[in-house]
Amino acid sequence: MGPALVLAVLALRGERTRAEYVASRMAALDESSGEPRLPVALIVPVTGAGAGSREALREALRSLAAQDYPDYELIVAVPNAESLPAGTLPPKAKVALGGEGGRISLLESGVRASRRSTKVFAFAGSNGVVSRFWLRALVAPLSEEGVGASTGFRCYAPEPPAFWPLVQSVWNSVIAGRLGPGGNDFAWGGAMAITKENFQQERVAEYWAGAERDDLALAGAMRDSQQSIAFAPGAIVVCRGRATPRQFFRQARREMALARAGLPQLWWTGLVSHVIYCGAMLAGVIASARGNRGAEWALVAQFGLGMLKGANRATLAKAQLPVQKSWFDRYGWTHTFWVPLITWVWLFVLIGSACARDSKR
Repeated sequence: MGPALVLAVLALRGERTRAEYVASRMAALDESSGEPRLPVALIVPVTGAGAGSREALREALRSLAAQDYPDYELIVAVPNAESLPAGTLPPKAKVALGGEGGRISLLESGVRASRRSTKVFAFAGSNGVVSRFWLRALVAPLSEEGVGASTGFRCYAPEPPAFWPLVQSVWNSVIAGRLGPGGNDFAWGGAMAITKENFQQERVAEYWAGAERDDLALAGAMRDSQQSIAFAPGAIVVCRGRATPRQFFRQARREMALARAGLPQLWWTGLVSHVIYCGAMLAGVIASARGNRGAEWALVAQFGLGMLKGANRATLAKAQLPVQKSWFDRYGWTHTFWVPLITWVWLFVLIGSACARDSKR
């Protein structure tokens, strides 16, 4: 139990700093709402949408077209003209055709279609909605010294909720909890930004060539150039879909397999930590069942520390998503009380990703 308690305490060590960082960034967004902005090309790759996801795509593009950013163009990159469902393209949005080469090919077509006056490339997904200040939040860190790129992240807020979609929400919040002040290990493709100058200077397009994930490739370019990836509080994408158990585990396993290949140190840290957490939890339960009072208190301490961090993750997510306040008021408790369960889910996913033959499975 000792190592698990030490890890739990260490995990809480940076939470106050992270909370202060989020608060200061969100306050700065309000104070700088009228300042001049660099021209942005906001590129959204759409690989295909069936009838069931047409409304979700329309809602996602509508939110991206409604940003309170004074100088940006929305570029929707699709394989061909027929792949964009009728009625989903917002007025004034530009379409870029990228062929059948996949997401990275679409991103490259969006870059080529951007205006010559563009100073910043921003990249978004097509399966979530964003706040009106999302683009301002995403671009804001790029002016800081040493920052090569910025990233937001996703938040699963299923409506109406069910057990497995809420499991996905709490599971995902653990990844979000890795993002904070200073340099970060990764960028997330659904909310990334980089200046055009840096994109060209660091040859990001060359890193994309042959890569499976554009965000991991961009993060590699930043590491090689010794530039940091800044987390941009407020640049959060709300995903409302309701995953089935099969969909959740397939996605989670794939993402962790990609992390194992692209971020091995982070992946190993996660695996070892969860082996220790779950081993201590199991040992504590067994010892408590045998009447060991010390084990009971150690178990309470382990649960309490983990749930405290989970509560802080939910609080910070709500602070960045004021329009989702009612959702967190109703369901945010799961991010606190489900932490012990999600710890085991994480262990299962990490072991599954270790057994994956490749990241495409």
